[in-house]
Amino acid sequence: MIAKSIWIEGGTRSGKTDALVAQFCQWLDLRVGLSKQFNQNAKILVLAGNDDSKRNFSDRLIAKTQGKYPISAKTTIGFIQDEVLLFYPLLIQKLNLPAHFPLRLRPETEQELATKLWQPALERINWREIAPSEYRFVRRILDLLQLAAYSCTPLESLSEILTQGFGNSEAGEIYDCVESLAAEWRDWCLDRGLLTYGIMTELYWRQLLPDPEYQKRLRDRYWVVLADDVDDYPAIGRQICEFLLDSGVWGAFSYNPDGMVRLGLSADPAYLLGLKSRCLGINSELEQQVIYLDSIATPLFTDRSHHDSSVDAIVQAVINPGTPPILPDSISAIETRTRGEMLKETARKAIELITSGKVAPGDIAMIAPGLDAISRSTITDIFAQQQIPIASLNAQLPLNSDPGVRALLTLMALTYPNLGQLTSRDEIADLLVTLSPIYPPQHPILTSIDPVRAGLLADYCYAPSLSQPRLLPYSNFPRWDRLGASATKAYDRILAWVARVQQQQPSPLNLLTDAIGYFFQQGSYLPFDRLSALRELMETAQHYWQVAERTHSAAEYLEATHQITAQFIILLRQGTVSANPYPVSQLQPQHQAVTLSNIFQYRASKRSHPYHFWLDVGSPLWAEGGAATLYGANLFLKANSGKTWTEADTQASDQQRLERILRDLFQRVNNQLYLCNSDLAINGQEQMGALLSLVHGAN
Repeated sequence: MIAKSIWIEGGTRSGKTDALVAQFCQWLDLRVGLSKQFNQNAKILVLAGNDDSKRNFSDRLIAKTQGKYPISAKTTIGFIQDEVLLFYPLLIQKLNLPAHFPLRLRPETEQELATKLWQPALERINWREIAPSEYRFVRRILDLLQLAAYSCTPLESLSEILTQGFGNSEAGEIYDCVESLAAEWRDWCLDRGLLTYGIMTELYWRQLLPDPEYQKRLRDRYWVVLADDVDDYPAIGRQICEFLLDSGVWGAFSYNPDGMVRLGLSADPAYLLGLKSRCLGINSELEQQVIYLDSIATPLFTDRSHHDSSVDAIVQAVINPGTPPILPDSISAIETRTRGEMLKETARKAIELITSGKVAPGDIAMIAPGLDAISRSTITDIFAQQQIPIASLNAQLPLNSDPGVRALLTLMALTYPNLGQLTSRDEIADLLVTLSPIYPPQHPILTSIDPVRAGLLADYCYAPSLSQPRLLPYSNFPRWDRLGASATKAYDRILAWVARVQQQQPSPLNLLTDAIGYFFQQGSYLPFDRLSALRELMETAQHYWQVAERTHSAAEYLEATHQITAQFIILLRQGTVSANPYPVSQLQPQHQAVTLSNIFQYRASKRSHPYHFWLDVGSPLWAEGGAATLYGANLFLKANSGKTWTEADTQASDQQRLERILRDLFQRVNNQLYLCNSDLAINGQEQMGALLSLVHGAN
């Protein structure tokens, strides 16, 4: 007899995903033999912790089964989103909602609309009690609504949870305001058919999942659920899996005790561990329902001179500092006085490995607890000088950092009336350089109008005006003969386009489409990152105007068109939106470039490399959650329900996170690890982080 519920547990790179695929193949063989008992139209539900893992897992399954079986691959939140959109008519009927076609809000639009809705309250209440700025206060309320939904916590309990969790009864009034504002936002969105991740998840666990009609449909659609890395799932993920198991669906689940990458964002790994009890065998025939996989021997410590070295010993030496740990020869240190020197020396060492011919750029990963714009730019520029490709992993740089996006926003401000306050001499000069490339490009930075000529043209040929700024003919510059034929021709081309669209006044979306085709050749000659930024700009613009139409009456929308355009330009210039369009495969293989990433993104991507450079090893950020921890996230873990979160709890949580990070990363490096540290941080303070003992023990 074969088990119908399988729990697979193991550390990093222990083969959990492969074991899930193998288990599925066993079930396929059994299903073929028992085909009369199965619904032949039922699908295989594949769940994963993030989009990258989902694609990797589903690709393995499809390759193994040659695509013969219908597979539905989702993240937990992606599954909930699709279910809510699919069954929204049922929700309209149950909750008596207006019959709108549902429209999902993006985070930046969510922030803007919520701020406008709450403006009267924000002027009245003392939000500084729980946030340093109005922006952060709004963001925290939206995050709390989302955390409550992911943990299947009623929104009406929000004030009580915050009061108990933070142990601050004096702040009860502000917590009551937080709860009422969150409820007001939810109801306002539902009245207009607008959905956020938090609202969709609340609709799912409170309305859809308990509904008998929906339950019947869900039972009939799947016969297997394969859930990889459940340690990264929110609590609602367990509710979904348990319902499927109770319905007779066959299930297999993998769990990494050294993973938990999303703990602090939305995941509740301790609660998901409860699924393990559903897989414990009752009789001897089902003993293999729980499978423990041994991690591969850490390559760093294989056949090395220090045989007494081990991951456990090193982790303990970090957690309980005293005598420096004994490290193998495969771990060495790069130490400097200042951070700038450390970045340069690290890059120099990596370039030395690559130029030796023994190491490919794709064999190297540089990992930091946090990557600021200066360090990212410094490292990238050093590699660029040596013509070595470097790829920032999910860099999430502001969309406005792309020159093409900046130029298109300036074009919008030039085209529509009463937007003159959004243009300046510097922005016009930037536009002229960006929109005058030579196609097909003979050099990646070759343009017809260089920065010097662009500055002269902006000084003499730009006529600022609040109502309608204009570009004047290049002859307005007294010494226009010094510009050169190529520059004047390119300027005339830009001038003609601006004059044409100012007369036609196309819609913002049509203007952007026209400009991309006219100035960027539809992106034909752009590198992937530039093309990605333009795609994200178009996706953002389409979404923004869809929401604007939904939140304004027809008359208001026509009257406020230019104001909406101004708000869109300001939103992007604030850096709120990053270049992360709907994912597509890069044309250039990932392995051709050095990987640059922060800890969270690297662990979430589940990659491994022969060579690691850990940056800022002495930084205290290695032991802190930082941006990977949402405000109040720990209060919504099932194990912490009703408890007060203390400073001791924070210290224990940080220590456990550091242990997981070390165990996880040690398994992801094969040949050599470089610990890179500077005595002084970027602010000039001494580095005294928990990993400093490793630097002292390295060769």
